[in-house]
Amino acid sequence: MVRHNNVVPNGHFHKWWARNVVTWFNQPGRKVRRRKARAAKAAATFPRPVAGALRPKVRAQTVRYNTKSRLGKGFSFEELKEAGIPIKVAPTIGIAVDHRRKNKSLESLQDNVKRLKEYKSKLVLFPKKAGKPKKGDSSRDECATATQLVGAAVMPLTKETPELEMVAVTDEMKSFGAYAKLRIERANKKLVGFRRKRAEEAAAKAKEAAKMK
Repeated sequence: MVRHNNVVPNGHFHKWWARNVVTWFNQPGRKVRRRKARAAKAAATFPRPVAGALRPKVRAQTVRYNTKSRLGKGFSFEELKEAGIPIKVAPTIGIAVDHRRKNKSLESLQDNVKRLKEYKSKLVLFPKKAGKPKKGDSSRDECATATQLVGAAVMPLTKETPELEMVAVTDEMKSFGAYAKLRIERANKKLVGFRRKRAEEAAAKAKEAAKMK
């Protein structure tokens, strides 16, 4: 029975519901198509890495995310200079360059220079002409044994786990009251102005008493 001043139930349940049904029967076919496209791209870019150019290690933006590391757009000019790689040569050997990026810390500079040097040590440079290798090109044996690097990124970042230093628990640590210490320091911070004013008033009274003598 309908109660109060509400709309009388008049639900329409005879709609053409079949037109709103979405099917996904082409999913297996698309999966095969994507796989073939990846294989074709890898064959076209051989012997270069499938993932593309080497990218630097950078920090994510804002205070919320700057504790995390990720791959950036490209290496800065300063990093390339420290690693001994000319700016014009870097893109030709699979290194991404970002002319806008600036190094704001020594840590990031050293990390990316180390990354560049490690990449150079593993790099195999094929000569433009097979019979005429130039200075800096890899030997014929290295070119023959070279394999294409597959994966989502060139030299992906690895998660660094900090080493924990184990210490012996002393009696002083056991007897230390952290909560009480926090309460005392909070009170000290809260009363610093009041105590300063009281000390100034006491000094002024002492000065006046000295004058009266």
